[in-house]
Amino acid sequence: MADISYRIELAQPHTHYFDITLTVPAPAAVQELSLPSWIPGSYLLREFARHLSGMKASQGSRDVAVEQLDKSRWQVRCSGRQALVVRYRVYAFDSSVRTAFLDAQRGFFNGTSLCLRVHGREQASHGIEFGVLPAGWQIASAMPNPAPGSYLAADYDELLDHPFELGQFWQGSFEAGGATHAVVVSGAWPGFDGERLLRDAQKICAAQIEFWHGPAAKRVEALPFGRYVFLLNCVDEGYGGLEHRASTALIAPRRNLPRLGQAETSDGYVQLLGLISHEYFHTWNVKRMKPAEFMRLDYAQENYTELLWFFEGFTSYYDDLMLVRSGLIDETRYLKLLAATVSGVLATPGRMVQSLAQASFDAWTKYYRPDENTPNATISYYGKGALLALALDLSLRSGSGGAGPVSSLDALMRGLWQQSQGGGIDESQIMALLADLGGPELSREAAHWVHGTGDLPLPFLLERFGVQWSSDKPTLAQRLGLRVSESAVAGVQIKQVLADSLAQQAGLSPGDELLACNGWRLRRLEDALLSLAPQQLKLRLLIARDQRVLELSLDLPALSAASKVAGAAVLLSPADKAAVRVTALRRAWLAA
Repeated sequence: MADISYRIELAQPHTHYFDITLTVPAPAAVQELSLPSWIPGSYLLREFARHLSGMKASQGSRDVAVEQLDKSRWQVRCSGRQALVVRYRVYAFDSSVRTAFLDAQRGFFNGTSLCLRVHGREQASHGIEFGVLPAGWQIASAMPNPAPGSYLAADYDELLDHPFELGQFWQGSFEAGGATHAVVVSGAWPGFDGERLLRDAQKICAAQIEFWHGPAAKRVEALPFGRYVFLLNCVDEGYGGLEHRASTALIAPRRNLPRLGQAETSDGYVQLLGLISHEYFHTWNVKRMKPAEFMRLDYAQENYTELLWFFEGFTSYYDDLMLVRSGLIDETRYLKLLAATVSGVLATPGRMVQSLAQASFDAWTKYYRPDENTPNATISYYGKGALLALALDLSLRSGSGGAGPVSSLDALMRGLWQQSQGGGIDESQIMALLADLGGPELSREAAHWVHGTGDLPLPFLLERFGVQWSSDKPTLAQRLGLRVSESAVAGVQIKQVLADSLAQQAGLSPGDELLACNGWRLRRLEDALLSLAPQQLKLRLLIARDQRVLELSLDLPALSAASKVAGAAVLLSPADKAAVRVTALRRAWLAA
């Protein structure tokens, strides 16, 4: 039986309220309570307490006053050691993986949204018990389940690290590495091919378990979990995931699910498999091995680190790489996915402004709060972090780091895992092991890549592996330095203007509506090229800004075969005539 217990009621799910009863045996004379302000893995203060209301407390038959101390803390002055009972409600209508949701069809929550922290009792066991659920509803979670409807966590940290899915959902399971893996899918269409999803997820999990722990015949350490749960919520539009110690919460478009009778692998399904791969890799890389600063989390305020380029960026490198290594996609498709990451980073002027270390530290104020100037001032530690991992992997594999032997990023990751024993690491440990594997020069260069703002030498490195680098024909938006939205009703709306671009020089601004070009009405930006007479390169743009109609013009440089346009998509493909050694290097990298 748990020391601290929460009873969760869903009496009227259509109102979107969870009703919670917290019971604290033998409370302190002045018992402090609080709700986390953020959830680990999502680096933004979300102020979950804003959805909490109606808090009341009692001891036996006597009501006890509750005093609010700040935005997320309360205190109760107790009389004697009789159990303190606190009742409150939480509004839940956010379908993301980070918070809580409840309606007549489905429920979901993270403990950070529902479960008050009992100060001074964090190390005690914490239990969750559910009241009567709607007819036909089930419960899914990786939290230990000693009795039907009852769940038990060893302490408050563990309580927060097990999300719950409630409702009528599809579920299946498979074995990988000696552990049971459950897959729960909510909101799927009737034609969803669950067996295929299980088979493909099993391949990903088996490949990653072998990556971290070696083949089963040589495995000397136990997996960090005995049971793992994928909680997938399928929606019309939405994408993302959040890692936990023995589970992950995922959200994806239901059209991305595999369908019965369809053998092809759609781009949407590859995206879903990449999401599964990414969050599962986090089981080791951030949930166990983590920034030293995260060894003891403060749920009330920001927890800073400069290492998200490693824990998120390197995970982003391995997510799609594990798909090709497990045989779910071929190398051509993998290089297409990799090229999309390269293109996204090179199309972001902020990569020349913000380093990876700075991007990691600023996640709390910049990454999760994007605006119209974000691409000019910041870089994604996911995207560029993945390319840093690629650069290091190719350098290690080709022996370009100096005196060190030919190695791999795989060896670096496994070495850090062994050194940390699933605990905290810092940048000095990463760089020291990198020097051992690839030489001091590579370690120094890596530090420069992390703390500098220059581009990575990817064309040169990829050429060593027989990967050809080329550029696609740029769109007009790329030539102008614009990011726009288009619709037949609203026309062309400017969302972002990239720094030092033609559009910025011409005076275009975010929020402008492009009405016409050279006297022709615009519904699509690309149609502006159709308004040009032969040899004409001047664009006379009619725009609407804050109810005013303005005319701006710019000269579009001629586009030749040798032109290089910032933001133009990069294409990667296996070279037609790669040397035998180069081909072997590429196969070793992708098959590892």
